[in-house]
Amino acid sequence: MNGWENFFLGELGASATLTGLIFVGVSVNLKTITTRVTLTNRALEALVALIVVLFICSLLLIPGQTMFATGIEVLLIGLINWMIVSFLQLNSLRKMQPQYRLQFVPYIVLSQSATLSFVSAGVVLLILGTGGLYWIVAATLLSFFAAFTDAWILLIEINR
Repeated sequence: MNGWENFFLGELGASATLTGLIFVGVSVNLKTITTRVTLTNRALEALVALIVVLFICSLLLIPGQTMFATGIEVLLIGLINWMIVSFLQLNSLRKMQPQYRLQFVPYIVLSQSATLSFVSAGVVLLILGTGGLYWIVAATLLSFFAAFTDAWILLIEINR
C-alpha cells in the first residue's frame, strides 16, 4: 500500500470534519429533525457514511497488514454499512408518503452505489490485491457526496 498513506490520511481528516458538520446540522434543527423519521434516518445515514470512511481509512493506515486482512476488513465494514443504510432507507420509504417516494430514488441510488462500492472494494482486494484500493477511492467520494446531500437537507432544505 506504498504511496496510499497520504490519500487515507486526507480522507480520514475530511470524514472526521464532515461528521462534525452533520452533528452541527442536526443540533441546529434538532426539533424539526426528531419530528420526522425520514429526517432522522437521513441524519443517521450521513453519519454512517462518514464513519465508514473514517474506519476504513484508519484501518488501512495500520502498517504491515496483508492485503487479505485489508480485504476482509473492507468487505466486512462494507457489508455492515450496506445493511444499515438499506434498513434505514427501507424504513424511510415505508413511512414516506407515496407521492414523495419517487423523489427519494436518486438519493437511494447514490448511497447504495457508495455502500456497494465498499463491498466491491473488499472483494477486489481479496481477489486482485491493490486494485481494490481504487474502488475505495470511488466509494469514499460517493460516500462524501451522499453525506453532502444529507447535510444540505438537514441544514438548508429543512427550513424551506
